[in-house]
Amino acid sequence: MDRSFFAQLNNYRITTAEILYWMPDHEHVLQSFVWQNLDLAPRFPALTKFLDFWEHNLDGRLHRVRVANAALIKPAEFRFSSGLYALH
Repeated sequence: MDRSFFAQLNNYRITTAEILYWMPDHEHVLQSFVWQNLDLAPRFPALTKFLDFWEHNLDGRLHRVRVANAALIKPAEFRFSSGLYALH
């Protein structure tokens, strides 16, 4: 089985972060970067590790980080029918 499948069974969720940063050579221009990985909500250790790496090793100063996540494996959703209909 795939490692990501086992991670999702252990409450990992697909996490997407939109990172806006100031370009190093043009400090008045914002650039966008999208990061996506499996991570644990609400602390997001993988995202935090990536942002720490960014702060210490890259020149672009962070402006804003927006985070969204969703569980890919979740209980099945169902609802009862409101009626039974026959066609011909």
